[in-house]
Amino acid sequence: MVRSVAAGVVEVLSVGLDHLHGAGSDWRAGYGTIAPMSPTFVVIIGLLGLAVGSFLNVAASRVPAGRSVVRPRSACPRCATPIAARDNIPIVSWLLLGRRCRACRVPIPARYPLMEALTAILFLAEALRFGWSEVLPAELVFTAGLLALAACDAEQFLLPRRLIYPTLGLTAACLLAAAAATGQWHRLGVTAACGVGALAVFFALHWVRPAWLGFGDVRLAGLLGTGLGWLGPWHLVFALLAGSAAGLLVGIALMAAGRATRQTRLPFGAFLAAGAIAAILVGAPVIHWYENVSDLYATGAPLTAVRR
Repeated sequence: MVRSVAAGVVEVLSVGLDHLHGAGSDWRAGYGTIAPMSPTFVVIIGLLGLAVGSFLNVAASRVPAGRSVVRPRSACPRCATPIAARDNIPIVSWLLLGRRCRACRVPIPARYPLMEALTAILFLAEALRFGWSEVLPAELVFTAGLLALAACDAEQFLLPRRLIYPTLGLTAACLLAAAAATGQWHRLGVTAACGVGALAVFFALHWVRPAWLGFGDVRLAGLLGTGLGWLGPWHLVFALLAGSAAGLLVGIALMAAGRATRQTRLPFGAFLAAGAIAAILVGAPVIHWYENVSDLYATGAPLTAVRR
């Protein structure tokens, strides 16, 4: 499954990124190339994703309740039996245990293996997107934080500061290291501008209509601007539009199915997080296509020319 998903991502991204590279785009430089990864690199990134996904499950469960992510050891929420190391192997233990606690046999939610698998898949996809480059650590940290925040928002309608601020700090530190390693300090300036700009826009929306937008979404906007700014301002725009559109479509679908009303609350932060991850993986080819269409429209050329 991981291989098929990764292959699809490579096929889509390679076309768009080759166009960007051929156009001499400054935002493409320094990202590495889309190329087959060595088996060792695949194993390292995959195992890292599984391990991080397991930690994200702990963070998403404990941080909203104000608990430490380090102590005490993970335990069954029903019988409080500590989880042994052999029962804490990502995905594998869940399957071997028959999806139930070894002690009390209470069902273990599917969210746990799904988070682990999704994190591993996204880590592999982003490794394919950026290659072994200076920006990869920042985007992996950024994505991991978004997954934890999305889980918290989807389950409890919370975007905890204790998740946003560490993710912001670690992402910024990794981007600072990337700028120092590559000498691309201008990208760091654009990153800061995107972070401050997104924060300001969402703060204004929150100030005008607090019922529309919680302050957690305002903080999240600053994180999105920081995590996507290095890739370019249009990636941030793409994320906001994609996330908003996804939330709107889900809301309409739920109302059409009679499962929601106009007053039903939706986890907007989770949709924004999904939009940001989509921007990382497929934003470049979509933005390039849009630029081609815009240029052709401005010159009056037929839109079929985009296919050339």
